[in-house]
Amino acid sequence: MEDSSKPRRDFPAFPFEPYSIQIDFMSFLYKSLDRGGVAMLESPTGTLLFVLGCLRLHGNLLHSTSFYLVSNITAAGTGKTLSIICSALQWLVDRRKQQQQWKKTTENPDIGYGDEEPDWMRDFVVTDGQQKEEKRGKRLGFGDWDAENKTPFSTIKSEGKGPEGLTGDDDMEFLLDDYESEEDGWDNGGRGSKRKGRRCLDSSSSDEDVEEDQESSPKVYFTSRTHSQLSQFVKEFKRTVFASELNLICLGSRKNLCINPEVLKLGSVNRINERCLELQRNRSNSKIKCDTQVQDNNRRLHRPKHSCGCPMLRKHNLRKSFKDKIRELGALDIEDLHQLGSKNGTCPYYGSRDLIRTADLVVLPYQSLLQKSSRESLGLNLKNNIVIIDEAHNLADSLTNMYNARITSAQLQQVLSCLQLYLEKFRKCLGAGSRRYIQTLIEVSGYGLKVGSQNVLEDADNQRINVEGSIVSSFQALADLLLRLTNKDNEGRIILSRQIGDAYLKYVMLSGDRIFTEIMDQTHAIVLAGGTLQPIEESRVRLLPALSIDQVQFFTCKHIVPPESILPIAVSCGPSGLTFDFSYNSRSSPSMIEELGRFISNLVAIVPEGMVVFFSSFEYEGHVYSSWKASGILPKILKKKRLFREPRNNVDVEVVLREYKESIYPSSGNSKADPGTSGAILLAIVGGKISEGINFSDGMGRCVIMVGLPYPSLFDVELIERIKHIECLGDTSQKTSRASNSESVQSGFDILRSCKQRGKEYYDNLCMKAVNQSIGRAIRHIHDYAAVLLVDSRYTYNSSNQNFSRPVDKLPLWIRDRLVFATGSYGEVHRLLFQFYQHNK
Repeated sequence: MEDSSKPRRDFPAFPFEPYSIQIDFMSFLYKSLDRGGVAMLESPTGTLLFVLGCLRLHGNLLHSTSFYLVSNITAAGTGKTLSIICSALQWLVDRRKQQQQWKKTTENPDIGYGDEEPDWMRDFVVTDGQQKEEKRGKRLGFGDWDAENKTPFSTIKSEGKGPEGLTGDDDMEFLLDDYESEEDGWDNGGRGSKRKGRRCLDSSSSDEDVEEDQESSPKVYFTSRTHSQLSQFVKEFKRTVFASELNLICLGSRKNLCINPEVLKLGSVNRINERCLELQRNRSNSKIKCDTQVQDNNRRLHRPKHSCGCPMLRKHNLRKSFKDKIRELGALDIEDLHQLGSKNGTCPYYGSRDLIRTADLVVLPYQSLLQKSSRESLGLNLKNNIVIIDEAHNLADSLTNMYNARITSAQLQQVLSCLQLYLEKFRKCLGAGSRRYIQTLIEVSGYGLKVGSQNVLEDADNQRINVEGSIVSSFQALADLLLRLTNKDNEGRIILSRQIGDAYLKYVMLSGDRIFTEIMDQTHAIVLAGGTLQPIEESRVRLLPALSIDQVQFFTCKHIVPPESILPIAVSCGPSGLTFDFSYNSRSSPSMIEELGRFISNLVAIVPEGMVVFFSSFEYEGHVYSSWKASGILPKILKKKRLFREPRNNVDVEVVLREYKESIYPSSGNSKADPGTSGAILLAIVGGKISEGINFSDGMGRCVIMVGLPYPSLFDVELIERIKHIECLGDTSQKTSRASNSESVQSGFDILRSCKQRGKEYYDNLCMKAVNQSIGRAIRHIHDYAAVLLVDSRYTYNSSNQNFSRPVDKLPLWIRDRLVFATGSYGEVHRLLFQFYQHNK
């Protein structure tokens, strides 16, 4: 057996000769997975690895888990994706070998590990009689799962005419059974209902047709926020030998994997999901068509036959063929699965779910793993497995935002109208108990679909679908809100907005530690990937309040790019000497915008190839662009470089980026650049798609400019509630109100000023995390070079108050150590940039 006291330094799956920092990274991750514990790895690109596991607090075992935060994983730069793949999967392969060895010791006592046998090995032993865990938990109002019949509903049998007031046997489907609890004095042998619920709105539609396979264990779950990031991970996985040794399956959303054109044409994610689930319900209804009969004038009448669900799920042999083809082709990303499903004629969304059990590596979106209901629906088994969460620089906020719930006044009115219609229709047939249970809402929404379809023209099919979708969305919004109200009082707030035309009621989740702990307690290790998570204290308090700061091990990498390849400058003034101040009260002044324009006009003359300028919002970028156009500054910029603007619609981003790249690397006969121009300038938005997932390596980003400090708006009532919550963490003496009204948002500035530490630190961190994520788009590999300009005098401000850090103190170490403070004239900036580009030319 390998000596576990010596960290592993060889990782043969790495396809190239690794840098020393890559070896250090892989070695630290491997040993952390092996031993458990708490650690953080920070990389130059903002990658942070956070590991947690087998901790002992006050002599007691706190968690049988390991927890890791890893950073902005890209194929470029320091090779974080490859480093994680080659380290984590090497650990996986080695552990399985040791499992096999351990099994031999149980059969032959003469072979064994002695007293050095690790605890985790006992946990990972898979017995032949291992029971399948429940795939689907009970969900609010969704009915019970009929294990005996393997169907999410029970058949309805009726003899003779329906109850008084019902117009036909088709209406019988929507009548609730009496539902009485023990509190109502009804005893039914311990049963809570006279019959099981009929409907499950999130069924995979044909689980009963899928054969069970032996589940691979342990396995690795890798999750990220976007499908493009997941595809990048799959691409890197294919470059290693593990691609031929381990099974990978990639899961995606319905919008990205659906191949049914009638569903896809709906456009929005919500409508696609609703239509897909409706088709599955209709398939279920088709199974009961022969069990529901009524007698009328000696003629046997059958319930009208429903559609058989989605045509892409009807043939079991095609679904099996799809699975076999995936096993044959190996690792496939979202686009590959979509193409294969289209060619095969079967649904890749549900087809990929069939392969989760046998997969060694499951690649899936954030929502699918972090939301409990999604995990249950997919049947994900996290027990003793590894979870890697990419892009986790804002994990705490991302986690809580998933559990928000919002319903508008229009949706409430729609629900009320539908309820009134339902009660009028079925009042004489309903028992008292049924009216008191949430199941009523689910059945009513099924009836609302029918009513909605009757209130439109027959030939307006798209309009009919829109009405149906809005009714289902309204009931789902109410169900989500009611479900959130079951959380603990201190975990969230109710936000009430009375704005004309946009009145709504919203539950805002503030605390994610319980949600995160539920995941953490099941897994052997969690790998969270994202930007820098500094300061560590905020992440610890919001996600791991049971841990102290000294229980977190920290590891940071140096940047592979030499010092002369990066030039970060904090710029305090413009060409005319005006001090740059882009705070909320000053940024819109004509003089400030004009000075910024003169500054950019000078830069385009010396910066080669591409420039990216980040603004705090679309509104401010639009105001600046219009001012430059009116003042005559814009034509001066266009004489040197073509100008592009980030569109609000994400669909159009790819087109803009393609044209931006073409202006920098023009192909023969295809350049649209004007004579005399060289390269291009791109106006981008902090928090937009360009700032989050686009890499500007080489000529795409020779200069990245951050205009001001992008602090979030203090007029956002949700942000204010979160600041108040974080400020009071750990202080039980302070109380905050349970409900908030949007009319009180004006006090946001006062609330921030009243914060002593944590609330203000959180607000500053939101700003600087956004800055780091944006400027990190440049410098992607060892031969790259770029200048980073932080344009605002506040970047050069040196506070005498030691309780609060400067903005630059929250920059990544590899930028902070090389930062130049240009507090003099603009000439200093111009000289530094000219020398920098001459040196790297």
